[in-house]
Amino acid sequence: MSDRTTHWDNVYATKGEAEVSWFQDSPALSIEMIRAANPDRDAAIIDIGGGASRLADALLQDNYRNLAVLDLSANALDAARKRIGAAASAVDWIVADVTTWRPVKAYDVWHDRAAFHFLTDPRDRAAYVERLRSAIAADGQVIIATFAPDGPQTCSGLPVQRHDSTSLSRELGPEFELVETRGDTHRTPWHSTQAFQFSRFRRRAG
Repeated sequence: MSDRTTHWDNVYATKGEAEVSWFQDSPALSIEMIRAANPDRDAAIIDIGGGASRLADALLQDNYRNLAVLDLSANALDAARKRIGAAASAVDWIVADVTTWRPVKAYDVWHDRAAFHFLTDPRDRAAYVERLRSAIAADGQVIIATFAPDGPQTCSGLPVQRHDSTSLSRELGPEFELVETRGDTHRTPWHSTQAFQFSRFRRRAG
């Protein structure tokens, strides 16, 4: 088990769903950007680092039918499955490190809120992008949310790499065209605020 896996399994084993800073009762901006990326309810959507997020719940309620959630922590995914109940059987729950994962299908939408910014080593970021390229459909779209340049420098006791749309464009490379970027102020369960940015990219044709 990697150090990353151990860390996140411990977080989700010792803290309740609403006891982590990134908790959102409603992932409204993520849903809005996914709808903009691909409104087809049969689109294949993967949530990277989804953990116990309520995004899968919201997408199921919005009648999306082809969902996957990938996370390092089996504990996190178990928490989401239990919360969702019987409908969770419609979701592909993948316990994996995105930097070493081997995708077995193509996805129309790749969503990541607050996973990529934990990759402070350039080699890990390159590995992430390699997996993204192998997993995203030819005309797929990518939504990545990270702490903004004026956001926190650490999260869950770990350092983060803050980004804006320019730095993300550089990481993804010319194969991906920036479609939109939005700032977001996240309010934590203890009422502090964190500056996020959400950027959406389209894979260029050819």
